[in-house]
Formats: sequence, C-alpha cells, structure tokens
Amino acid sequence: MRVLIVSDAWAPQVNGVVTSLQALVSELRGLGHLVKVLSPQDFRHVPCPSYPEIPLAWDLWRVGPAIRDFRPDCVHLATEGPLGWAARRWLLRRGLAFSSAIHTRFPEYVNTRWPWIALRWGYAFLRRFHRPSQAVLVSTERLREEFASQGLGRLRLWRKGVDTGLFQPRPREEGQPVFLYVGRLAAEKNLRAFLDLDLPGEKRLVGDGPEREALQRDYPQAQFLGYLQGEALAAQFAAASVLVFPSRTDTLGLVMLEALACGTPVAAFPVAGPLDVLQPGLTGVMSEDLAQACLAALQLDRQLCAEQAARQSWRASALEFLSAQPRLDGEPLGQVLSSLVELPNVGLDLKST
Repeated sequence: MRVLIVSDAWAPQVNGVVTSLQALVSELRGLGHLVKVLSPQDFRHVPCPSYPEIPLAWDLWRVGPAIRDFRPDCVHLATEGPLGWAARRWLLRRGLAFSSAIHTRFPEYVNTRWPWIALRWGYAFLRRFHRPSQAVLVSTERLREEFASQGLGRLRLWRKGVDTGLFQPRPREEGQPVFLYVGRLAAEKNLRAFLDLDLPGEKRLVGDGPEREALQRDYPQAQFLGYLQGEALAAQFAAASVLVFPSRTDTLGLVMLEALACGTPVAAFPVAGPLDVLQPGLTGVMSEDLAQACLAALQLDRQLCAEQAARQSWRASALEFLSAQPRLDGEPLGQVLSSLVELPNVGLDLKST
C-alpha cells in the first residue's frame, strides 16, 4: 500500500511527534508498504517566529502536485500546520478522504505562550481542522474522552510504542541521585517547576529550545546537555535515577516510555499524559508535590519499570495506525494485519482526477 504522511514536524526537529512518526515509517516499510513523508524539508521554508527550530513551509502551491505525483492509497495529516492545511484543502476540493492526528494539546500550548489567546479559540481551531477527517487519531483513551467533550468526532486510538532494542537497562554507577529531564526547553514544558526543586544530587536536562539561554542563566547548577539521540540519549536515560516530567499539557510524553524501558522510574504531576503512561507506585510517582514524587520514585523497582515498558511495541502501534486509515475514496480499510502487505494496490489514480 502507498501511504502518504503530511507533517510540519520532521527531522532535523527532535521531539516526540517526530520520534513517533519516524518509528511509524520504519515499521510500515518493514511491513512492505511504500511510505512517503511530505515535510518542510521538501519545500522552501522559514523559521517559526519565536521558535526558530520549527521550519514553516511557504510554497504551499506545490503540496497538491506532490500528493498527485505520489498516487497514495491513503493520506494522513499528522499536524495542523501550513502543510497540513494545504493538503487538507487540496484533498477536500477533490472529495478525497484522509485521516489526521492530534499529537499536542494545541490550545493549552498556545495559551501558555500567548495567554491572551483563549483556550476556546484553540479548540475551535482544532474542530475546524479535524472536522472533515475520517479518523482523528489520539494516543490514549483519556485524550479521546477529553477531545470528545470539546466537540471533536471520529476519534480513534493510536497508541505509541518504544524501541526496546535501543532503550534498555544498562549497568549503573551508584552515587548521588541524578534527576533527568528530556524534551524541549520551552515555556509549555513547565521546567522551572523542576529546576526550583530542592533535591539531592544532580539535575540534567537533555534538549534545546527557546528557553535554554534563560534557564542556563537562572539555574547554573543544572547540567544542560543539548540534543542527544540514539545511544547517547539511551545512556542518559539508563544513568538517571529518576526521569522528571514536569509538563501539565503533554498529550502523552513519549520520553516516559523510553525512560521506563531503560529501567528509570518517573516523577510527574497527576495530569493527563503521566496518568495514561504510569502505574502509580510501580513505574512512577505522581503528586502535586513534585519534590515528594521525585524522592519517592527513587525507591521504585527499576526491573519492574523495564518489564512494563517492554510490553509496548512500535509494530503494534503501526498496525493500529493502519487499521484506522480510510482509502482515498472514503471506504475504510478495516482491521489491518501484517498480511495486508500482500494486498494489491487499490488506490485512486490521482492523475485522472
């Protein structure tokens, strides 16, 4: 099957959305599907104002011809950015079906950075973008209920996985506790709630973003390691005593699964994301007193953390993604198993539309 994914988030960006999409593409290709990602790297782009790490495509008139030339069997709109809107418009004008996904709490994210933008406007934006989608994919049952209460429909589960070949327990040196944060260094991540804590040992931050300079100035005792990937990132997860996840607005928090796969327990606030990933007292501790959660997480069994994370594979995640995809003519593909790779191409010839 020919699968087209349109995403404003893609390499060289480093975040949970990109990690999830890269894992999905890898698994789909492993199943025998032909996958193409339309990203800002395929277009002329400019840095996003106030967030230069995010490129924004601007020659959007090229999106339609790119879709037509690939001749996909199904199209997935991964983000609500310029490319997502351009592809949405082109598909709707031709009466073609597509799926979409909500990877972030966009209204809360925008409200955190620009408080004068009301949450209701952000949810109105999401409803408008996703209304024509045949399947709106979300990571957890809790998010499906939450977004349904905001008027979004056709919500389907697409659970995420973890690469247990890369993220796995490793020998650790005993010593002072290491409290680790992994993710963007941005206002919506609530990092000062972590950095203000009076904790023993070290605080390490892996990642980069618009707040890095200010945070390094205000918290010189913390170690800022920048972006890490692959073995270097896995080594930091495994060396940490606790992963601290201070965000209150993430939809999932893929880094929690990666930390757990390395045997590292998580401390977090009791909000959506951690509530969906963590098993209290087993793989993490959630409390409004984040310092107390960090100290309590030190006592958790690291082997049990790794065993729980190992149950979630990217292959199962990819099959769940496929099962939600509509064909371009609007007929659902239905439940898709690995044998689907043997099916013939049944897509529309877009050159004739």
